[in-house]
Amino acid sequence: MTPTELETVAVDVAGVAAAFLRGAAGTGEALRTKSSPTDVVTAVDIQSEELIRGELLRRCPDSSIVGEELAEEVGHSSIGWIVDPIDGTVNFLYDLPVFAVSIAATRDGTVVAGAVADVLRCEVFSAALGSGAHLDGSPIATQAPESVAQALVATGFSYHADRRRTQAAALGRVLPAARDVRVFGSAALHLCWVANSRCGAFFEHDLKVYDWAAGALIATEAGAQVELPSDLNDDMVYAASPSIFDPLRELIVG
Repeated sequence: MTPTELETVAVDVAGVAAAFLRGAAGTGEALRTKSSPTDVVTAVDIQSEELIRGELLRRCPDSSIVGEELAEEVGHSSIGWIVDPIDGTVNFLYDLPVFAVSIAATRDGTVVAGAVADVLRCEVFSAALGSGAHLDGSPIATQAPESVAQALVATGFSYHADRRRTQAAALGRVLPAARDVRVFGSAALHLCWVANSRCGAFFEHDLKVYDWAAGALIATEAGAQVELPSDLNDDMVYAASPSIFDPLRELIVG
């Protein structure tokens, strides 16, 4: 399958899962925790991932799937999927209106397509490698703020207290320099909002691949400059308009 065909599959399945989640909104209840007492899983997370996996395998049999809540499924084709069934589970738990479905497609291990569905706004961001980024099928592109001072910056915080202390220090450097800072609780949507310039930049440490795989491709294809986690950047995901990428990064890393 081509990247564009995989984008279509991701968009379709993200839409199916988003419709399911709209029907479940307001019913969130913690089932268990993962990495810390604040890192929750709801029964709806698991139901959403089960739905997504079934839909993906129906459309692309023998795919591999890596998801946030369930065990890895190993197929024998070159196609793989990286799935976050609810990106923004804490928001979902508290009935706050910012959470998403994120689905990225890989071919031979490389992300080549993806879709992020904003559940309650009924918007779907998507991209295919080399073919640009889209919002509900229409092309989108990152716009260039004149300076960091004109940029609305999004960020997020770890579930671990020690990491939060480091993030608070970075926030203290960025906040006085930027137009303002927002924390909406969904890394996937933050990246997509950089793609269509609702935000000028986004940074966050301690994310998992299912948090950023689709959103990072969408932001890149929209023209944003994107940095993925590595040992060299203290495990940070960072996306920004190229016009402010370097000066803002200096503030973030200190």
